[in-house]
Amino acid sequence: MSLRILVLGAAAGGGLPQWNCGCRNCVAAREGDLPSLSQSSIAVSGDGEHWAIINASPDLRQQLAATPALHATGLRQTPIVSVLVTNGDIDHVAGLLTLREKQPFRLLATSEVHAVLAANPLFQALDPTLVAREAVAIGETVELAPGLRATLFPVPGKVPLYLEAGEVVTDQEGEFTVGVEFASTDARGFYIPGCARMTPALAARLQGAALVLFDGTLYRDDEMITAGLGAKTGRRMGHMPIGGPDGSLAAFAELDVGRKVYVHLNNSNPVLDPRTPERAVVTAAGWTVAGDGMEIRA
Repeated sequence: MSLRILVLGAAAGGGLPQWNCGCRNCVAAREGDLPSLSQSSIAVSGDGEHWAIINASPDLRQQLAATPALHATGLRQTPIVSVLVTNGDIDHVAGLLTLREKQPFRLLATSEVHAVLAANPLFQALDPTLVAREAVAIGETVELAPGLRATLFPVPGKVPLYLEAGEVVTDQEGEFTVGVEFASTDARGFYIPGCARMTPALAARLQGAALVLFDGTLYRDDEMITAGLGAKTGRRMGHMPIGGPDGSLAAFAELDVGRKVYVHLNNSNPVLDPRTPERAVVTAAGWTVAGDGMEIRA
């Protein structure tokens, strides 16, 4: 069977428009001049009937309501059989609280991310008799749904903002930030919504891939600073920029990747506007900028 991916939310934390932001993109989205985007999440299926949610966005309730393929199929039956989170960031775990209505599913993450969830009593709202918490080791292949397998691998990143203390390592590799390789019977794809830099090991893994959904948070590393929206660079937040000599455009130019899609886009990112020079640059390089509701088949 083919791999079917639904982009539930294409934006980074805060979405587009962000509630407290008056940047150019947020104003345009409020005025209907740009599409609004919800926060980072996708759904994946290997058979078109059973689905895995990857990252539980704070906007998950609205995302599920807007996606007929994920609607309830009975009184208390849904096609969602598992949820996998790639890190402990708020924009990837807060939506778990939306799934607290006594519904069975498997919750998968690395041991370190599970430890973060277990330490927060709010997540005990997920009934442990119904929601099985399964730790997935780096390099382990697990079945997320019938006909859909996933393998986790480390990518450079950092601990969630709420766990930062002292000197923060922004490109550590381990269990706190992972990418996912999906495989169905006859298709493969990669999902990497957060990545601080391209390493030789990651480049070798992605070489020749048919499909990669990759971190597109900021176009420029200092984008938030120059726009007057924040004091941190993208790399300080654990995200490599799109542009520049060390950005993802340059890194992927050396790789033979079939389809390339930017996800996890910050509201400040100029590529969100199809009229900008930056959008023309990424399009010319063979990239697609994700939007809510986009469907990808591999």
